[in-house]
Amino acid sequence: MRVYQIQDDWGMANLKIAERPQPQPQAGQVLLRMRASSLNYRDLVVPERGYGSFTGTLPLIPLSDGVGEVVEVGPGVTRVAVGDLVCPTFFQGWIAGDPDLARMTGSLGGPIDGTMAEFMCLSEQGVVKVPDYLSDSEAATLPCAALTAWSAVATLGAVKPGERVLVQGSGGVALFALAFAKLAGAQVTVISSSDEKIERLKALGADATINYRTTPEWSKAAREITAGRGFDHIVELGGEKTLPQSLRCIRPGGTLSMIGVLSGSSLSTPLGLIITRQVRLQGVTVGHRDGFEAMLRALEQHRVPIIVDRVFEFDALPDALAYLRSGAQFGKICIRH
Repeated sequence: MRVYQIQDDWGMANLKIAERPQPQPQAGQVLLRMRASSLNYRDLVVPERGYGSFTGTLPLIPLSDGVGEVVEVGPGVTRVAVGDLVCPTFFQGWIAGDPDLARMTGSLGGPIDGTMAEFMCLSEQGVVKVPDYLSDSEAATLPCAALTAWSAVATLGAVKPGERVLVQGSGGVALFALAFAKLAGAQVTVISSSDEKIERLKALGADATINYRTTPEWSKAAREITAGRGFDHIVELGGEKTLPQSLRCIRPGGTLSMIGVLSGSSLSTPLGLIITRQVRLQGVTVGHRDGFEAMLRALEQHRVPIIVDRVFEFDALPDALAYLRSGAQFGKICIRH
């Protein structure tokens, strides 16, 4: 079968198309014919061995997110059947409960081989059936970006009707966070880099918007939106350069969900604001299968639209990664298998 893999040495230049034997499902396993994959920021980090020893070993098939059709099942499989359309879970061993080291080191696309292959063989416990209303590309966006947003807003954040939520950007996690916060009945403010993106965000339900390029001190404008009270919840995707401003517009006792480090991963911020305002800093790394299935029920019930920016062909993975690096996308970038 054809795969994309990082081989010989780490580095984006060593991402190559290769051939591997087609896997065969054993007891409790399912064989998927992959239909689509989608990209996340971590897919720029993995080829450079950016997670150290937790990145895995070479050769490594990248990408964590995808969707495939069950084409064969091993003995004893009961969760899914041949013909089902399923997504692999990001953490193959995290079914439910609190995170621990074992549950959080078994992630697809590093250290476990990922979705950029014609076929995948996985435990039946590591896949979930997807709603019928979604296209292949839309379904492929769910395992990491959608579940991360769901974990931040619903599972850990427990956003309530009437609360004020601020979301940063217009990438995959941001748009899912906007959608899920609106489902919860929240008032949602989104900051973005262009007026064009802001108009699209308004069409998706954003109650207020701020262009952070024309308003560099966006935290002041954000506080004005809340009449000086501050936000109950901030979905923090920028990291180093956005966190100080987030702390200036979170309300005392508010929750700041730390998800992304798009602007840098170093911490240089006045810690006094965290202490004196009793701010809750909640790290979020995807989530467990139980949360995934709860999210899927919400998606199906409300027919939440999923925004796919561009779809690239399988052979064009390097071009798709370059587009991701540019930051020009609105929503998700996908790969057709």
